[in-house]
Amino acid sequence: MAINCLDKPKFNHQQKISFVGGMGKVTNLQKEAGTWIYIVEMSMGLEPDFGRIGAETTIVLEEQDILKARIDVAHTN
Repeated sequence: MAINCLDKPKFNHQQKISFVGGMGKVTNLQKEAGTWIYIVEMSMGLEPDFGRIGAETTIVLEEQDILKARIDVAHTN
């Protein structure tokens, strides 16, 4: 029996990831046309002086477009 590496996604739901355009969190994923497709909610930067209008930006990425999983480490002194 052959094992297809596409059977399991490389990234998980709610996992923080980085990609060429920035960073974000996986909000949904599905297998499509031989690859995994991820719906990613981009991380918001600092709030501008004039405030925010609307929600965060959500983008669609294929698995190969995601560079790596992000690990947030809190530094304590």
